[in-house]
Amino acid sequence: MTRVLTAGRKEPLSGSTRSVVVFLHGYGANGADLLGLADPLGEHLPDTLFVAPDAPERCAGATMGYQWFPIPWIDGSSEEESMRGMQAAVEDLNAFLDALVVDEDVLPEQVVLFGFSQGTMMSLHVAPRREDPVAGIVAFSGRLLGPDIFKDEVVSRMPVLLVHGDADDVVPVQSLPEAAEALQEAGFQDVFAHIQKGTGHGIAPDGLSVALAFMRDKLSL
Repeated sequence: MTRVLTAGRKEPLSGSTRSVVVFLHGYGANGADLLGLADPLGEHLPDTLFVAPDAPERCAGATMGYQWFPIPWIDGSSEEESMRGMQAAVEDLNAFLDALVVDEDVLPEQVVLFGFSQGTMMSLHVAPRREDPVAGIVAFSGRLLGPDIFKDEVVSRMPVLLVHGDADDVVPVQSLPEAAEALQEAGFQDVFAHIQKGTGHGIAPDGLSVALAFMRDKLSL
């Protein structure tokens, strides 16, 4: 049984929705954590609706935060609990995206998934396994889960931008080339990468600027 994800939203400045950016937050955060990016991005994407769902589970290690799935080495959960949690979250996110395109009257190619950390892991896992490709994935500071099985499970391919800080002490920067290699081996043609110099586990101005240019291009704005 899927859980309905509660989402914050920032309406398009123009008042007309021609595209949607879905922010998927990291472990222990919430939708509002990334929704603040809608202000600087929205100035350059005036016809874009920004939505930011809270992940489906409360995070044990953060009273105001949520998680897409448990992380064993952080919260002491088992691998089985982590996998079970992720599969449930995949169903929840797919249901959310299905409802989004209907409710907002947009096509999948008018939607960008913008993930951070665990939200990036969800984006890279879910979008390529959906029948209709989204416009693109912006993947900050995360990694591709299950790269060994990824190629066999890909259904659709879309442009992907991988961004990572070279001083990230939470998710190693090596995760970026590993994800890029797996994506390319799976037949993804448009895989872009940007390294944020001197940046830890976060989103720096240069990374956000590159993400904006990517989204404007892939959304044809």
